[in-house]
Amino acid sequence: MFESLGNKLQDILDRVGKERQLTEAQVKAAMREIRMALLEADVNFGVAKEFVAKVSEKAVGQEVSGSLNSGQTVVKLVHDELIETLGGKSIQPELKTEGNVWFMVGLQGAGKTTSTGKLAAHYKSKGRRVLLVAADTQRPAARDQLEVLAKQVGVPVLKVADGETPAETRRRVDEHLKTDFRDLVIVDTAGRLQIDETLMEQLADLQTAMQPTETLLVVDAMTGQEALNVAQTFDTRVQVSGLIITKMDGDARGGAALSARSVTGKPIYFAGTSEKISGLDAFHPDRVAGRILGMGDVLGLIERAEMADLKAMEVKKPGDFDLEDLLTQLRQIRKMGPLGDLLKLIPGMSRALPEGFNVDEKQIQRIDAMISSMTLKERRNPKVIDGRRRKRIAAGSGHSVQDINKLLKMHEQMKDMMKMLGRMGGKGPGGKPPRMPNLPPNIRR
Repeated sequence: MFESLGNKLQDILDRVGKERQLTEAQVKAAMREIRMALLEADVNFGVAKEFVAKVSEKAVGQEVSGSLNSGQTVVKLVHDELIETLGGKSIQPELKTEGNVWFMVGLQGAGKTTSTGKLAAHYKSKGRRVLLVAADTQRPAARDQLEVLAKQVGVPVLKVADGETPAETRRRVDEHLKTDFRDLVIVDTAGRLQIDETLMEQLADLQTAMQPTETLLVVDAMTGQEALNVAQTFDTRVQVSGLIITKMDGDARGGAALSARSVTGKPIYFAGTSEKISGLDAFHPDRVAGRILGMGDVLGLIERAEMADLKAMEVKKPGDFDLEDLLTQLRQIRKMGPLGDLLKLIPGMSRALPEGFNVDEKQIQRIDAMISSMTLKERRNPKVIDGRRRKRIAAGSGHSVQDINKLLKMHEQMKDMMKMLGRMGGKGPGGKPPRMPNLPPNIRR
C-alpha cells in the first residue's frame, strides 16, 4: 500500500544521497518535496508538517558521520524519523498467565471479526488457550462468521443471544471458563456504520461488564483520514489501548496507517497483510520504514521462513536440478505467502522490478499441476518426456502441449542459470547478476 509514497521518497532521497555536501537551500527543497509526497499519500497534515520540521532541524548543521556524506546523513535522518512516526519500537499487548480479556471495537466493515479470528490463530500457535465471544448483537451474520472462523482455527466460541444483557454475557463467559479453562478471551463487539450515541453507550456498558485488559481498535487502512477521527472518538468513549491496521495489502495510499500512531497516541500492535487466517503480523515500525524506503525487510523474510517450517533441501549439483526439485521448492516457498509480497521484502527489489511487475499465483498453481501429472521418472529425468508423454501430461493437468513445452524450456533455462551461478560465485559476466530466465508471460507481467 505504500508503493506510491515509497517510490516518491526513494526518488527524492536517491538525489539527495549522492550529494557529498548539501546547502541549507538544498535541504529545504528536499524537505518541501518530502512534505508534498506525504500529503499526496493522505498523511495527516499535522503529522507531515511535524515530520519535515524535525528532519530539517536535525539536518541543518548536522555533523556528518565518518562513513557518510551529507546526502547520506539526510537519508538516515529521514529513515530514523519515519520509524519514530510509526511508533519507534515494536509493542505487543501485555499477556498475563490468565485472566486476559481483549475487547475488539471498530466500524462495521473494518475487518474486526476477521481480525478476531486471526488473533485467535496467532496466539493459539503460541500455546495460548483462546475463547472467542461473538458479542455482535446488531448482525447475526457476524456471529455466524466468527463461529466459522473459530472452527477453522480450532478454538471454542460463545455466541451472545439477541437482547442479551452485558451482565448475562459476563456470567456465561465465567461459567464457560469454570469448565473449560482459557487464558485469553477475545470479545468481538458490534460494528458501527458511524459513531452512534446509543450504540456507543451499549459498547461502554459491555466493556464495563467484561472489564477487558486490552481494548483493540480495528482501523481500515483504506478509509484514509476519516479513520483517524474515528480512532479518536472511540478512544474518548472506551479508552483504546492499541490499534490493528487492516488491509495493509491493499492499494490505499497509506497515509492513515502512517499517521495513526502520531494522531491517536496509541501503538499499532498488528497489521493485516492478507485475507488468510494467517495474514496478521506484529507491527514493526523499523521494518515498515525500511520497506517504504526500499530497504526491504530481511528479518520479516526470515520469520516467514521459520513460520512455514521450511526444510532444507538436499544439496545437489546445479546440473542435477530436476523437476522434482522445482516442485518441492515452489511448494516450500508458497508456504511463506504470496510470492509478490516476498519479493518486496528483499532489499532493493521493489525498485529493481519493472513497473507493473506482478506475480500470477494461479500460474504457479498451474506449474504445480503440470509437474504433478508427471511420473517420478519423468520429473527426475525430463529428457524422457517425448511427444506422447507431453500429450498425456497435458491432458492429465488440464493444459495444452504448448504449456508443457514452455515449462520444460523454463526448467532448462533455470538449470543453465544455476550452472552459471555455480561457476561465477553468484555473479554473471562483468560481475553483474545473471539475467532471469524467460518465464512464462503470466508469471512475469
